[in-house]
Amino acid sequence: MPLSGVPRPTGRSWFKPSTWHLRTRLILLSMALLVAISGAIGVVSYASMDVVLTSQLDAQLKLASRGRPPEGNPSGRPDPLDARGQSVGTLNARVINGQVSSAAGFLSSDATRISLTSRDVAILQALPHDGVPVDRELSNGDYRLMATGTPYGDVVITGLPLATKKATEGSLVLTMVLVSLGGLVLIGLVGTALIRRTMRPLEQLSDVATKVSKLPLDAGEVALAVRVPPSAAHPTTEVGSVGHALNLMLDNVSSALEARQRSEMKVRQFVADASHELRTPLTAIRGYTELMRMTEHLTEDGQKSLGRVQSQSERMTALVEDLLLLARLDEGKATETTEVDLTQLVIETVSDEKVMAPEHIWQLQLPHQPVTVRGDTTQLHQVLANLLSNARKHTPAGTTVTTGLMRSADGSVVVTVTDDGPGIPAEFQGRIFSRFTRADAARSGSEGSSGLGLSIVESIVMAHGGTVELVSRPGRTEFAVRLPAAGPAVP
Repeated sequence: MPLSGVPRPTGRSWFKPSTWHLRTRLILLSMALLVAISGAIGVVSYASMDVVLTSQLDAQLKLASRGRPPEGNPSGRPDPLDARGQSVGTLNARVINGQVSSAAGFLSSDATRISLTSRDVAILQALPHDGVPVDRELSNGDYRLMATGTPYGDVVITGLPLATKKATEGSLVLTMVLVSLGGLVLIGLVGTALIRRTMRPLEQLSDVATKVSKLPLDAGEVALAVRVPPSAAHPTTEVGSVGHALNLMLDNVSSALEARQRSEMKVRQFVADASHELRTPLTAIRGYTELMRMTEHLTEDGQKSLGRVQSQSERMTALVEDLLLLARLDEGKATETTEVDLTQLVIETVSDEKVMAPEHIWQLQLPHQPVTVRGDTTQLHQVLANLLSNARKHTPAGTTVTTGLMRSADGSVVVTVTDDGPGIPAEFQGRIFSRFTRADAARSGSEGSSGLGLSIVESIVMAHGGTVELVSRPGRTEFAVRLPAAGPAVP
């Protein structure tokens, strides 16, 4: 179960752009800009090409509408129906008294006329006679038409097909689309490579921060040697300035950790030296106290006072021994290990606690086969005694304390001490294994403690290559000690 309340990051979703990688957003943004630019260029190019082609078509219309005098026409009136010099598909018509001449039609490839349909005739009759070109759809396709009145009272209509113009504009659109798609593919490939290369320093920063986050900085000697590489820590660039600042922060943290370690070692050395020096006077106090009780005749009050001196000296002696044990464990000195019958050790320790606290209900959950581990018998006994004593001191009478022993699937041995007492508050569980942390304020009980019991448990278990965990809620508190097994796991 997680030990902190820090929420885990959620996965990326294509429906939430805020969860995308920065390089993905940059690539998509670049491609979106290219699409917008290509679209704008395409629209402008298409509009410009349409204006140019339309102007050329209008100029051809004016030239074609002039016609030339027919042979044998002494009046010199131009004949727009004269097909010579005109392109295939040209429409020529003359409207006289509102009627379209029967000779009107489309010029074919063999220089003959293709007759107009009745719909074509109706469209031509409806054209304004102002000489302004207009677009109309006829039976032979889309046309650019121009109707011009003559001094002779008739109307000359000339039309040119729009097929060539539309084909040119279609080629332009196709070219723009193909070029834009090619540009998008090129931007996608080249942009991805360039952006990945540009974002590589940020990935290095993330890797360094991740490595630092996994270091055990809370206690002990820490070698904070992780740094951002020089290539990603150049202060003249934006990303480099972040890497440079991160390196400065790591240097500061490393200095603080070294100072903390030196201070912690001084305190531990002082505690070890003081505890060692206190053993001699405490032994003398206990010896003289016992001698006085055997040789001197004291009053009843004197006997009580002397008894208090003896009990407090014994309590202080136990505290000094605990401090010395912690000092030896802090030094990391290897302990002599032997085969320890953990089953027998559990039975004996629980029996001792049952004698001391008969008002509690003591239960055992043991496997059928003996369980052995490699370790120090005295230290493992102290682990069990401290856990059981912790349950006895801080739970009310009538509490059921169950000691379990089992082998796990990975071959390790798990010892559990579970009680159905009031539980440990959540805010206290995070520091319950710290030294001089007293649980009296958190759990009920009449006996005091030095606050070193659970610290000794954790230190001994860690020295044996194991772990200790706590799970507590009202009505159930469980300490689980996991130790490497001496032999293979029993299925």
